[in-house]
Amino acid sequence: MASLSGFYASQSEAQDTVDADQVKRGQYLATAGDCVACHSAPTGKPYAGGLSLPTPLGAIVSTNITPSKTHGIGNYTLAQFTDALRKGVRADGQRLYPAMPYTSYALVTDEDAAALYAYFMHGVAPVDAAPNATALPFPFNIRTSMAAWNLLFLSDKPFRTDPSKSAEWNRGAYLSRGLAHCSACHTPRNVMMAEDSAREFGGGDVGTWYAPNITSDAISGIGSWNEQEIAGYLRTGDAVNKSQAAGPMAEAIDHSLRHLNDADLHAIAIYLKSVPPIHDVADTRAASAWGAKADDLISIRGVALPTDLNRMSGPQLYDAHCATCHQAHAEGSFDGGLPSLFHNAALGRSKANNLVMVILDGVQRQVDPPELRMPGFAHSLTDQQIATLASYLTQRYGNPKVIVTADEVKSLRQGGAPSNLVALARAGMAVGLVVVIGLVFFVVRRKRRRST
Repeated sequence: MASLSGFYASQSEAQDTVDADQVKRGQYLATAGDCVACHSAPTGKPYAGGLSLPTPLGAIVSTNITPSKTHGIGNYTLAQFTDALRKGVRADGQRLYPAMPYTSYALVTDEDAAALYAYFMHGVAPVDAAPNATALPFPFNIRTSMAAWNLLFLSDKPFRTDPSKSAEWNRGAYLSRGLAHCSACHTPRNVMMAEDSAREFGGGDVGTWYAPNITSDAISGIGSWNEQEIAGYLRTGDAVNKSQAAGPMAEAIDHSLRHLNDADLHAIAIYLKSVPPIHDVADTRAASAWGAKADDLISIRGVALPTDLNRMSGPQLYDAHCATCHQAHAEGSFDGGLPSLFHNAALGRSKANNLVMVILDGVQRQVDPPELRMPGFAHSLTDQQIATLASYLTQRYGNPKVIVTADEVKSLRQGGAPSNLVALARAGMAVGLVVVIGLVFFVVRRKRRRST
């Protein structure tokens, strides 16, 4: 087998004559990696960067990865491109923040890295524009600190096939753990913001949204789904009587997953069905197994609305804002285009973030043309009204143990609870500095005693 340096050399020599098939393959791989979603601002050009990504440490602004030689990656060699992709190191030696999921892309093979390089250099239009620079608070603005973080949490081993598994399983593992970077959202983070490998795919917070458990556990995860349902959901964002995609997952489907071929989606489904189960003790039945058809609207006919609209009941709020589309019994639209609210994972989970976020923001899909599937009520309903409505929905059609408070709605409306990581990091550095000063004082004092 040729050495890695030899591989880079041969690829660099051929980069000006790269064939169309390699560029096309690189485009498919970039789509699988959903690169366009983060590296494109809402009104900007593809891959030109400028999207502000909220994180617990502050906003990280995505960079220009077009082949612009002034503001993009047009001067990158294949080796430099691969280092950025798999190691999080830019061509100038500066470290990337792991908002760019290089910890997942570390699994990308040399051949696929070369195809991606060919696409970004030959298949993407250069954009000579510089996005705003990322400005995180101290101490996270010191990018060299990422070197220590990488030593702890970054693997330097590309994906290796498991000979005991099928070719489909290996393909699904490669995509799920690598380019599709499913674990970046669906795995919880530890105190250092690294993925908790002991709970891989066990569910994690993504800003104000919750990426659910997608292990093979039949109650907490997707173990009750069959492979066709998983693959179909990844293609369309809809699994009948189970779940509908919204928020970040809808974006991942619209920008990336729906464009993958059937074989790759099936391979991902096969792999996810094999992921070791992780069970959450709060879950007593599958999220989509809760609820049944019910109608409480007759109880409010002829009942006047309260003078204080914050005191409206759940049935009154449902009648005013939900029944027109989801029907009186919450069974969804007659043509199946709008889902039922019972047997619906959004109402059955023990964590109601996604339900509240859907009520606040609605559901918009970036298909062709863009489609509004549900309007948001952030500007028409108060925190208390949304809490009352969400609690009514969970208790009537979903998990009856879940009660949503107005304070929870307020927090999600404002972007979620503030992070204390910055304060903790500064406190840790202060303690470290005190320790260092103490050690220096101790050494100096000891030397003085020896010299007297």
